[in-house]
Amino acid sequence: MSLFKRVKNLISKQPPAPAEKSILTLGPGDVCEVSFVTYQVTGRTQNRQRNAVILTLQDGAAIRYLSIEERERTVYALYEPIDGRLDSLQEVPATLELDGRVYYLEEHYAGFITAAGKTPFMQGGEQHVWQFQTDDRKLLRVEWQNGRFVLYEGENIIPADVRVIRGV
Repeated sequence: MSLFKRVKNLISKQPPAPAEKSILTLGPGDVCEVSFVTYQVTGRTQNRQRNAVILTLQDGAAIRYLSIEERERTVYALYEPIDGRLDSLQEVPATLELDGRVYYLEEHYAGFITAAGKTPFMQGGEQHVWQFQTDDRKLLRVEWQNGRFVLYEGENIIPADVRVIRGV
């Protein structure tokens, strides 16, 4: 290497280091840990209007969904899919009873989502979400998009239980 090239390398700016991934920027192929269980992220659904992300997580054959919503503080919830059926978008009740547990409607919203990887809804578009909670703080989430309902049951997760292990 010539003296000129060495001086040029000393003077030139080095490219910036890639930004470290946060839990809100994870996508398919990344790895995270939730409540001491390591999952591979296989899908991502994002609602930019609410600053919310749903990550599809897989650990072996088990599939879970991590809901992350950034408000005045970041709120996490871990869900698993359940069997259930609702007949109509207009007939989602304010209370639901499943397995002897009564869920009360906390919030209903609609917005446009984008989807990447393996998610329950393989394309973006308008999505309606109903979030329910019981008196003992169990959660129920109902999603509707393109005529299809998906139901999830879960619980809130404290932020210390969620961490990024490896971002691709």
